[in-house]
Amino acid sequence: MDAIFRPRSIAIIGASDIIGKWGYRMVYRPLYSGFKGTIYPVNPNKSEVLGLKAYPSIGEVPGPVDLAVITTPAPSVPGILRQCTEAGVKGAVVITAGFAEVGDEGRRLEEEISDISENKGIRFVGPNCMGIWSAAVNLNLCFGRPPAKGPIAFISQSGTFGVSMAQEATVRGYGLSKFISIGNQADLQVADYLQYLAEDEDSRVITLYLEGLKDGDRFFDAAKKTVAKKPIVVYKAGHSEAAARAAISHTASVAGSAVIFENICRQLGLLQVNEAFHLFETAQALAGLPTADGNRVAILGSGGQGVVGTDACAALGMELPELDSGTSAVLSKLLPGHAPRPKNPVDFAGSSRTAMEEAEIIERFLQLDYIDGVISNVPVSPQLWDPNLKIDRTAANQPPAVQTALEGGERYAALPGKYKKPVICLRFAHLENDVMEEILNEGGIPVYSTPEQCARAMHALVHYGRIQKKALAGTF
Repeated sequence: MDAIFRPRSIAIIGASDIIGKWGYRMVYRPLYSGFKGTIYPVNPNKSEVLGLKAYPSIGEVPGPVDLAVITTPAPSVPGILRQCTEAGVKGAVVITAGFAEVGDEGRRLEEEISDISENKGIRFVGPNCMGIWSAAVNLNLCFGRPPAKGPIAFISQSGTFGVSMAQEATVRGYGLSKFISIGNQADLQVADYLQYLAEDEDSRVITLYLEGLKDGDRFFDAAKKTVAKKPIVVYKAGHSEAAARAAISHTASVAGSAVIFENICRQLGLLQVNEAFHLFETAQALAGLPTADGNRVAILGSGGQGVVGTDACAALGMELPELDSGTSAVLSKLLPGHAPRPKNPVDFAGSSRTAMEEAEIIERFLQLDYIDGVISNVPVSPQLWDPNLKIDRTAANQPPAVQTALEGGERYAALPGKYKKPVICLRFAHLENDVMEEILNEGGIPVYSTPEQCARAMHALVHYGRIQKKALAGTF
């Protein structure tokens, strides 16, 4: 599968210079997205496509080809796959639709290309898919603008929906290592991608959008082995009868029982989310933070933030232990005199605090053996005082208040690594180009905009911490 996700050369079969055609997109996107390999357009009626020399057939391409991208009509695909195998091509992405999702003739064509794969040794993505993105070689077949690079692999059974989600993920600051629009899974199935991504050093978390499974037994086996190595977050569609019908006509998938799938996720240790974009919110925390050793959480913030955050944590089975008297007395000295006695959650009572003082409180939390993780507000940023303030962190002479804030933020960001416990931050109102969020990001600390998001992220770290313990004990 490295031929698909780390190709040194690609051939676009059905390449076109007509804007809007799939053959145009498949040449244009890798060409202008920085693909690190060689691109060979293949079209018997063209001598050149987008400034690249074109070839009449895959067999006439002068150099070795790792990956073929096929955009020609469905009836031509079996013959083209055979030509690819004769030319030594090991992988393919079949963009073309018109297979099992459209009826009996399409199903026959799909069975034919599956047989070619099995008998000739070529592996392929699709058919009926939107393509792939692989950060390892800047291979972009599916995005108008490539996503940000990052540690999250995203497998999607829907092309358009998956592409839209991935693009929105980039807008929100989530980075991808892989995006795979899997289509009808005539050859490579979810299980194959899981096995590959389990060993992929670029991917720390795997996210799935699924409508149905081709082979439940293979998925079960592959997911169980993979989740012992890295977390899997899944959003499953097709719960209602109408949605199940839509899945069949969309990607030729049988949605199956939602209850059975939920039980499978519970048994395997997969983290199932209830809304599509929770995939990335959850994955961000899993990618950057240590997991939690238990379900005991401390919260620092405003009174309302503490109340709502406590409810959100409790709803997910997490506890907020009351602080011991010694810790409460120490924290009282770090809070204003009018603040209530610290218990958990801790209310900073609208005080004019500094990032260094907040880091001190968080560190006190993490030192407690009965606290497994912390949810807090983003440390106070100098840019809250002056939104127009431009901060150059490399400057030698910072104003004293700015220097203290930067030092406090850096101390704060280092705490998860120091104590091997997660810290998650909340900011209700986005602050443009905030230096404090930049510092937190360097420490792997995610920033969310609601207490509920923070609670879900912490729950994911608690959940996967349990899986890791079982895997280490050999009981998973």
